[in-house]
Amino acid sequence: MRRAKRALPPVVVVLVLALGVPLAGCGSESGSRGDGVSAGKEKGVDMQEAAEQSDAMLDAVLAGIDPDVQWAHGPTTTRACGVTRRRTVMTIVSPERRQTFLDRAENFWRKNDYRIKAVNKDEKFPAVYAVTRSGFGVSVSFRGKGQAFLEADSPCVKESKVAAPTTEPNGPAYEDVYPLPRPNVRSDFWSGDQG
Repeated sequence: MRRAKRALPPVVVVLVLALGVPLAGCGSESGSRGDGVSAGKEKGVDMQEAAEQSDAMLDAVLAGIDPDVQWAHGPTTTRACGVTRRRTVMTIVSPERRQTFLDRAENFWRKNDYRIKAVNKDEKFPAVYAVTRSGFGVSVSFRGKGQAFLEADSPCVKESKVAAPTTEPNGPAYEDVYPLPRPNVRSDFWSGDQG
């Protein structure tokens, strides 16, 4: 004789979906994501420290892109258990040079032991996404008007206040300006015939 399986009451299903799914992205209480990659919490890292690490990663990849491009800080955002730092490239990067730009970022990350998660070869909006051993997600993407954006997302960390970045941009700061202007700096190498 077969036993009939009992279905979970609808309220239990709703609670699991409402509470479990949004928390799944933050990892366990210890900060481990279950894949051997640290997500920050067990090391006692807070949002400010994660923001500083993100800044260092973004500064390093920008330093690895040659010739230099002019950039400004994008907005910093916080979420339930993490922080995102951004850099906005103000140098005009022609469509013919965008893949070169992405390749230089990707090569820098590979040389520094980042794992490449995805590469978007879209002709208009190409991007490359990577992750560090400590769980930080980093990306370079081209968006509207061919503007390049760099982002670093922290893993789940302890909540804290987050100060503005201390690294000075290598061009105008655009403080309290949002959205930032479109790319407006010409480069003999990066801009080609654009702009």
